[in-house]
Amino acid sequence: MTFSECTVHCHPSLCDGQNTPAEMAAAAFAQGVKVLGFSGHSHTPHDTSYCMSRENTARYRAEIRTLQAEYAGRMTILCGLEWDRWSDEKPEDWDYTIGSVHYVTGPKTGTRYAVDYRPEDLRACLEEFDGDGCAMAESYFADVAEVAAHRPTILGHFDLLKKLNGTGAFFDESSPRYRRAALAALESAAGRVQALEINTGGLARGYREELYPAPFLLERWRQLGGRVIFTADAHSAGGLLFGFDRAAAAARAAGFCRAAVLNSRGEIEDCPL
Repeated sequence: MTFSECTVHCHPSLCDGQNTPAEMAAAAFAQGVKVLGFSGHSHTPHDTSYCMSRENTARYRAEIRTLQAEYAGRMTILCGLEWDRWSDEKPEDWDYTIGSVHYVTGPKTGTRYAVDYRPEDLRACLEEFDGDGCAMAESYFADVAEVAAHRPTILGHFDLLKKLNGTGAFFDESSPRYRRAALAALESAAGRVQALEINTGGLARGYREELYPAPFLLERWRQLGGRVIFTADAHSAGGLLFGFDRAAAAARAAGFCRAAVLNSRGEIEDCPL
């Protein structure tokens, strides 16, 4: 299998995606995908705007199992979960998991601010840190380390915090303090997660030209002996393989010669770049 025949970060309409699981499976099959992994957003009780409800979680499992039977022998379909740091869903009993952080907790009010949705949310969060963007980043990356401690199969969009920071309005991504916090979280993930995703979602939706994670993080991950897997964070049937060539180029630039894919059992395997 090649890296462009496996796509495992995909959100159907049972959470915040645009297409049904059946529509996404048909599109994947038409594009020559051999392993399609669904990764619906886990239920987060403080914010249900984007995630699966409890009812939809049960429906999600049932629909994916039906598709698995329908495509048996033609395309492997995996029933995964994107598990958020603040989810009340257990990250067990799935074919695989993507562990992710989507919020920063304000130190004064305890409010959980989405880092990838609206600039005004991130601005309000920054105010709770008295305008100290690096302190906000330190809090975010501490939560990333906490997610990694749960040993998800894949660690998702590692530096998602930068999504709305294209102009540097919230923090300086080149500052030593920011980089120390990011590297500390990355190093804590080594040996705990099976793969770090190179996620093209921010590029697909026009927020950033740089992928997640940043090049300095990819280079360090290679030094740590970690694996990378390419994901589109697709929210529509048309985006299932978006930017995989860009992801491969980023991996090669960081010194990787192989990429990870998931096999029919949801286990990590390597393929050449």
